[in-house]
Amino acid sequence: MKTDISNNIKFVGVNDHNIDLFEGQFIVPNGMSYNSYIILDEKIAVLDSVDKNFGSEWISNIKSQLNGKNPDYLVVHHMEMDHSANIKLFTEVFPEAKIVASKLAFVIMNNLFDADFSDKQIVVTEGSTLSLGKHCLNFIAAPNVHWPEVVMSYESTEKILFSADGFGKFGALDKESGTSPEEWTCEARRYYFGIVGKFGEPVQAVLKKLPNIQIEKICPLHGPILTENLSYYINLYDIWSSYKPESQGIFIAYSSVYGNTKKAVEEFAEILKAKGCTKVKIADLAREDMAECVEDAFRYDKLVLATTTYTNDIFPVMKEFIHHLVDRNYQNRTIGLIGNGSWNPVATKVMATMFEKSKNINLVEPSVTIKTALNKEARENLEKLAEHLI
Repeated sequence: MKTDISNNIKFVGVNDHNIDLFEGQFIVPNGMSYNSYIILDEKIAVLDSVDKNFGSEWISNIKSQLNGKNPDYLVVHHMEMDHSANIKLFTEVFPEAKIVASKLAFVIMNNLFDADFSDKQIVVTEGSTLSLGKHCLNFIAAPNVHWPEVVMSYESTEKILFSADGFGKFGALDKESGTSPEEWTCEARRYYFGIVGKFGEPVQAVLKKLPNIQIEKICPLHGPILTENLSYYINLYDIWSSYKPESQGIFIAYSSVYGNTKKAVEEFAEILKAKGCTKVKIADLAREDMAECVEDAFRYDKLVLATTTYTNDIFPVMKEFIHHLVDRNYQNRTIGLIGNGSWNPVATKVMATMFEKSKNINLVEPSVTIKTALNKEARENLEKLAEHLI
């Protein structure tokens, strides 16, 4: 795998192919990368650590670039453990190196290692700089993207943004088929809305700072280094973090116990297509990756939810899905509701209530209630719902 970012900046991170669930919840069939970088200058800086399982490999990668020298600094952009677990190991191997991080990062280090490295601390915040010789890191405060201690840094000589978890994606780097926008977008979107999605306002605050600097490369803590079409990636982050729809289309998420709700959804999709809707996507919440479904709910401008009444509530997987959306500040969308129930159908009412505190949600009326199985009246109401969505 290529390790050169430039003549003086190298990749010293690792790829994880043993992981089954990232953060204990996200399916990562192509593994994960934990990115770390080294800047070789009069002073040498290593940027970020890696997951605890790869400490020896990481130290070996660093030493392979040093030519017998020692690093002067470890820069910590983000203290989540997949990027910080080997800080203590680094201090044991390179005891003379200083640690550069935000004030809160050192508090978290103390929690993690029972040591705040007070004899090694260099505290940085917005506007702080770290000169390495020809290279200079300019620090950008990025609190709550997506932890409160986060900083990014901009290397002004080579015009590189070290973006912490921003602009990251799922997937190990040696599994990448390429780094074109199309190959990046799906897993980056799933990553963003799964992990960063709640924090749109802090992301917007950082994006407002970027026009003031000229960026030629973006080096995130996960995923590929971005070197071309940077406006494409920055624009997507602007769309995602402002909770705007990325694409026109209708995403239908459903749960079905005995198949009747599924049948209604399939018929409804055909009704939509017959009325001219060219993009309709359907997902069975009980059988598909929940993070993919959350991603698609944020991707499209319209959402239809279909589920059964269950214990005078709604089916659990639908409740979980809506919680994921609401917890991530789902807003600026049109939503249609389809409920199924036999003697006390409350599904549409429960789903509507769950969005009561969400911003700019247009709940389409009428909602559709199916009493066990589709009949003429229910089909007519599906037609009316489709007319309101098109």
